[in-house]
Amino acid sequence: MTSFRKVPLVTGEIYHVFNRGIDGRITFSGIREYSRAYQIMKYYRFVSPPLKLSVFLRIGDAKRQELQESSWGEKLVSIMCYCFMPNHFHFLLRQETNGGISRFLSQFLNSYTRYFNTRNKRVGPLFLDDFKNVLVENEEQLLHLSRYIHLNPYSSKVVENLSDLYKYEWSSLTEYIGGSEDYVCDREMISSYFKTSESYKKFISDRADYQRELKQIENLVID
Repeated sequence: MTSFRKVPLVTGEIYHVFNRGIDGRITFSGIREYSRAYQIMKYYRFVSPPLKLSVFLRIGDAKRQELQESSWGEKLVSIMCYCFMPNHFHFLLRQETNGGISRFLSQFLNSYTRYFNTRNKRVGPLFLDDFKNVLVENEEQLLHLSRYIHLNPYSSKVVENLSDLYKYEWSSLTEYIGGSEDYVCDREMISSYFKTSESYKKFISDRADYQRELKQIENLVID
């Protein structure tokens, strides 16, 4: 994550950030791996988390309660949307400190790769060397990207129908439509364009079949 980027990542700007497994390999194969990816994302978005995550998870509930997020320093990034898929992930991030996105991605990828490799008795990189990023330049693009990210499980047929999409545990869509028991996203900017969570849900569903069709065409072209 220390490589020179042709387009610098600017503090205060929003970026679509994504990466995939080497050779398209599976990177999240079950509940434990998805859950660990979520924990890592949530933990390392701060500048100064108190311990390594692996230690933090071992210290017990009472001690963890003492280490409140409010003491972990400012945020490296604000997570606006996310989605974990079997062989890749998407983030919609606002950079909050200089170098924040690169540092967050480095910590996320390094921590998750160590966990995955230990669990699966393998060595070496898991993801492609360099993550991709796209600057969000206007409100229309921001809303389109939030929908694109949240529709990923449906358009890729990881889930077959919209009712399952709305229950998909490994994306931030449940935070936006009110089905989540935990919250990590800064939703205010995107949610401000919709009167209710139901209107955002309709915004998602109106594009669902079209995006799935585009994905199928894309796969045919690649094949």
